[in-house]
Amino acid sequence: EVQLVESGGGLVQAGGSLRLSCAASGFTFDDYQIGWFRQAPGKEPEGVSCVSSSDGTTYYTDSSVKGRFTISTDNAKNTVYLQMNTLKPEDTAVYYCAADLKGSYCLPYEYEYWGQGTQVTVSS
Repeated sequence: EVQLVESGGGLVQAGGSLRLSCAASGFTFDDYQIGWFRQAPGKEPEGVSCVSSSDGTTYYTDSSVKGRFTISTDNAKNTVYLQMNTLKPEDTAVYYCAADLKGSYCLPYEYEYWGQGTQVTVSS
């Protein structure tokens, strides 16, 4: 059974940092694209960043997070991280980890397996 379990969310002041973790199990981690997505209240889910577990290629689909967020993997632990620095109130959302064999464009509809999400709240 595929499982993706996110952790690390919470409440932080603007300018602060959080590191999200996604522990994956039930599939061959190195074969999959893993992505972080977020959904703010009243908005559609959007891609934040995705990574190819096989070669480490990263994608940042939202220009507003480039330079502030960093995606990385620990293949030995089947875990993907999202380091978020200089957080802004507009980063407030539920953050989801997702996995797919292809996931070419880091778009939510491409991804088959999803975690339950972790809330990130940034206060001003």
